[in-house]
Amino acid sequence: MASRSRTLQLGQALHSSLFSRPFFTSSTLTFFNPTTTITTPAPRISNNFFSQRHQIRTMASTATAGKKIEWLVVVPDFEGVGEKRLEVRPDHFAGLGKNIDNGCFQMGGAVLSEPPTSDDPKTFKFAGSTIVLLAESREEVIEILKGDVYYQKGVWDVDNAQMWPFKCAFRFPVPGQTFQQKQ
Repeated sequence: MASRSRTLQLGQALHSSLFSRPFFTSSTLTFFNPTTTITTPAPRISNNFFSQRHQIRTMASTATAGKKIEWLVVVPDFEGVGEKRLEVRPDHFAGLGKNIDNGCFQMGGAVLSEPPTSDDPKTFKFAGSTIVLLAESREEVIEILKGDVYYQKGVWDVDNAQMWPFKCAFRFPVPGQTFQQKQ
């Protein structure tokens, strides 16, 4: 809770310095999560908050050295590879098991260029894939992507993949889908 409180104080200090107003207009803050609501007394922070010495955490790449973090990855398909994608799809799914079992892949699926009209993949207008995965660096993400049959068979355009460090705010199971993550 101390870490959350410290982060809250830093965010409020930044807001105050930007808008030159007091940090709070009320005496309590309310935090929400899916199961509980917590109301706590609001900390009082002086207007000279930044004149004091404070350590501010940044998202430098060295901060995660040796630590796996989640990455949100969007990998486009090359143009005109819809049939090839369908052809290697069974091999792609078979190859996912290793990264699902070891906890690397947290979530993934196809990106479509338009809403599907049926559940038959032959009717899908594939545009690429999206994955949430655990890795230490962008380089490791690229290495993982290049290990997939979609890359090896020329479906994924990994050179144009977009990837961002990701902090998930919430996660829910897909309605109607039964999937058990292995512990």
